[in-house]
Amino acid sequence: MGNWLNDCSAHVWMTADNSDEKETKPVTNCKHNNTAAAAAKIEENIKQQNNIPLNIAITGESGAGKSTFVNAFRGLCDDEEGAAPTGVTETTSEATPYPHPKYPNVILWDLPGIGTTKFPAKKYLKLVGFEKFDFFIIISTTRFTENDVKLAQEIQKMKKKFYFVRSKVDNDIRAERRNRHFSEERTLTKIRDDCVQRLGGLGFESPQVFLVSSFELHLYDFNLLHQTLDKDLPKNKRDALLFVIVHVLWCSDYPYGKDIYKSYKVCVCLV
Repeated sequence: MGNWLNDCSAHVWMTADNSDEKETKPVTNCKHNNTAAAAAKIEENIKQQNNIPLNIAITGESGAGKSTFVNAFRGLCDDEEGAAPTGVTETTSEATPYPHPKYPNVILWDLPGIGTTKFPAKKYLKLVGFEKFDFFIIISTTRFTENDVKLAQEIQKMKKKFYFVRSKVDNDIRAERRNRHFSEERTLTKIRDDCVQRLGGLGFESPQVFLVSSFELHLYDFNLLHQTLDKDLPKNKRDALLFVIVHVLWCSDYPYGKDIYKSYKVCVCLV
């Protein structure tokens, strides 16, 4: 569990508001056996983290797996109560908020597919209310399209952050396993290169593409996506997101996921 736990712990200590001090107040109180004061400070920190709003827009063309990604990010299966509806046809007709069940200040917005009759590319951002979102995740299940690129360019103009995510990578891996000379690393490189070349051909220079599986969210590029978001987000938003990221590990089959979740909560509450 080293990489995940180290990343999370390092983030907590490096981004503390009082990082120029040698130790935080809860730690000092514990050392002086003032456990009541330490507990009060930890409770205060938890409340502060739970009050920081974070609005994440999940978008892309119809059928890209947006709703499944929203559910996975919230630690829910597609058929659980409160899950975003999924299906082989477009199931999202308007921008729909889905608060995280454990951290309701973090809201994932399942947006309608771009380029539909109701949501044409040119008017898309205005129609979905782009100003309320902290960043956008643009999802594609095969190849990114001209509409995806147009959306990214419009988001850039609005000075918002966006991230290209290639979903359902587990399907590609499963299909390639039937080849005698199968290599997972080679397959992932091929998928990533194809996405980058496709986006480049549509006029988007040097894009970064994250490969994910909504059914195995802890695999592939999810850690890299988390690190990139951590770097890009304002300081007051990072812990709000990271509580959710680490909760994903708790809900997944990631080895030691529950230990990482508990350790991270302890670390962040001591800041």
